[in-house]
Amino acid sequence: MSLLKKSAPEAPKTDSDILLGLDIGTEYVKAVIARQVKNNGLEIIGVGRAHQAPNNMFSGAIADIPAVTRVCERALAQAEEMAGVTCKRVTVGIAGELVKGNTSNVHYRRKNGNKPLSEQEMDLIIQRVQEQFGEQARKEVALETNNPDIEVRLINSAIVSLSIDGYKISNPIGFKGSDIAIQFYTAFAPLVHISAIEKVCAELNLELLAVAVEPFAVCRACLGDDIDSNLSSVVMDIGGGTTDIAIVDDGGVEGTKMFGIGGRSFTHQIAESLGVDFNTAEEFKLNPSSPDLNENAREKMEGAIINNLEVWISGVQLALEDFDLLEVLPNKILLCGGGAGLVPLQELLATADWYIDLPFSRRPVVHLVDSSDLPGVVNRSTAELDHSFVTAVGLLRVALDTLAGAPDEGGIKAKLTKVLQN
Repeated sequence: MSLLKKSAPEAPKTDSDILLGLDIGTEYVKAVIARQVKNNGLEIIGVGRAHQAPNNMFSGAIADIPAVTRVCERALAQAEEMAGVTCKRVTVGIAGELVKGNTSNVHYRRKNGNKPLSEQEMDLIIQRVQEQFGEQARKEVALETNNPDIEVRLINSAIVSLSIDGYKISNPIGFKGSDIAIQFYTAFAPLVHISAIEKVCAELNLELLAVAVEPFAVCRACLGDDIDSNLSSVVMDIGGGTTDIAIVDDGGVEGTKMFGIGGRSFTHQIAESLGVDFNTAEEFKLNPSSPDLNENAREKMEGAIINNLEVWISGVQLALEDFDLLEVLPNKILLCGGGAGLVPLQELLATADWYIDLPFSRRPVVHLVDSSDLPGVVNRSTAELDHSFVTAVGLLRVALDTLAGAPDEGGIKAKLTKVLQN
């Protein structure tokens, strides 16, 4: 008789350095688990992905809380099994046309310019600016939804640039001066959307660290931990239901825009053109050389994609026109999200003349981002982290920002970095 008994499989261990990024997309839920390492690096140790049903999401927002919870549970179980740990602290992305992210120039006149600026006074200035933009966002959403009583909540904010009496500075504490000029990015979302995310996290027994606007999270992934980064780029996150666009200029997030055309729109066009169901159309879209596609069907599918691309690129142009604070747009486009893998879309951005009437100095260079492009991120998992997982990795970066900016770990100092948390 053996003295060694077979033990039951061990439950995944918990770890205080473990963080979860949960990207609840229209097409897929993606869960990425990482361990925080030295110098604010991220070591990816677990990855999971689960497919959404067609009615789970609407325009990038949760439409069925119980159904989305079940999908998140499947994705999380995959990631935890791969990582060998359970994770309780999560940052979740939010997207959709009702998420309002804008950058504006704000001037604040101090009563006593001879008095050094204190942390308390700067904190008050930031609070007033956020309240002002919050009311502006609420009015925009109220108009679009025809609901004058709608509530919105601050999601992300960032100081893009700051100067006192015309003198540009990085940290205003201790400076004297009367006129404070702030270029300030803020993002707000309807409370109903945020409440749905909070409910999903509660059902999964997860501690919600932060809710982050998804293009903002992508920018954080691309910037990494270097707040002095001089990265300038147009960032496009093309999901199943929406396309999210952000501008990074000299390391600062200038703003975010979203519109309701994503990968599913292309699939619906293909399904209608070929007279097939959605799942079959999706397979054809992902595999245009499929032997089940004859030459005539392939031509019809290409025509459907081209027609939808014309509408999509119009949305891109309109979104980029709204970034009116920049005289010249960055000449680099970083693509991510599941929809970014569509080759005709990449070719259109890289070769067509869609950019001519926009303030680009020359034709922008297009690059499809994956985890190897993200600073401070090492993939130790057994899964490949392609362009569709960049948003989830960015949510992990927002989690690090949130933890670093906790009240007992920096206070106003954290708010004066490139990225501020609410």
